Amino acid sequence: MNLQEIESFLILYKEECGKNEEWLESRLEQVQCEQQFEPTTEELTFAARVGWRNSNKCIGRLFWQSLTVFDERTLTDEKGIFEALLRHIEFATNGGKIRPAITVFANDLVRIWNHQLIRYAGYETANGIIGDAHSITFTKVCEDLGWKGARTNFDVLPLVIQVGDRAPQVFDIPGEYVLEVDISHPEYDFERLNIKWYAVPIISSMRFNCGGIDYQAAPFNGWYMGTEIGARNLADTDRYNCLPKIAEILDLDTSRNASLWKDRALIELNIAVLHSYKEAGVSIVDHHTAAQQFKLFEQQESDAAREVTGNWAWLLPPVSPATTHIYHQPIANIIKKPNYFYQKQPY
Repeated sequence: MNLQEIESFLILYKEECGKNEEWLESRLEQVQCEQQFEPTTEELTFAARVGWRNSNKCIGRLFWQSLTVFDERTLTDEKGIFEALLRHIEFATNGGKIRPAITVFANDLVRIWNHQLIRYAGYETANGIIGDAHSITFTKVCEDLGWKGARTNFDVLPLVIQVGDRAPQVFDIPGEYVLEVDISHPEYDFERLNIKWYAVPIISSMRFNCGGIDYQAAPFNGWYMGTEIGARNLADTDRYNCLPKIAEILDLDTSRNASLWKDRALIELNIAVLHSYKEAGVSIVDHHTAAQQFKLFEQQESDAAREVTGNWAWLLPPVSPATTHIYHQPIANIIKKPNYFYQKQPY
């Protein structure tokens, strides 16, 4: 128990939630008497939202106050945890109108092995990689635990849940919980690529830190910025590597870099992603709008007399970064808490 971190958090909570000095003194006395800090659901909700506000790599922080927090710290069985994760997926997906959410589980008991709750498998074969190369290691872990995928390019991985020192358990996500978007283009025949992506990015591999407590299982989501899919997941050479096939559809000259075929293919892929999600009625934001929203967030924080921190390299979109105001201004990469942090994989 870190009293300094607890006190720092409770002071922040007092200042921003309208509590008085008597409340703070009483709460600190309770913590010292019990020799532990167990945040109330209200404190946890505040911390999770402020953690989003403090997330230096996130461009979408304008909406930090809209985060819905599910407090599931009392769950101690794998099936109950799995059902809570399904509830999160269903709530967040919301038929395509994505809602930001986080589900917090017992800090010293629960671990979710997945990087994201919904993610595609990856397989190494004699004829090359099938699916998402980023998932190859975790896919092997799932197979070692008894799971078998159909070995297509878009097999949804199961959820792997561990409670305490018990063996991890594997749960398939029912298909009706996974909303996916087929990628098409308003002008070109992208249907022949047979590519798609899932609607909601729910990060489940990071730890949520509140008052010095690390919640190792606290999956959270916002909605996608188009470039996450169109400039990374589907475009990176070590992911789905779609640019050469798109260049072929566009009849581009791929024999020389100076033709800028990669740039042209990348733009059309990003147009296709935004078009497809909007046609499917699934929330998504383009990188120019996201940068404008971040500027509004900066103004709000300035009005509240809070310094905006950020990781400049991560805030810049991977497409046309110099067209955003973020490119032209410095930003302090100072870590504040509450926050979300990377942690060592459990496998």
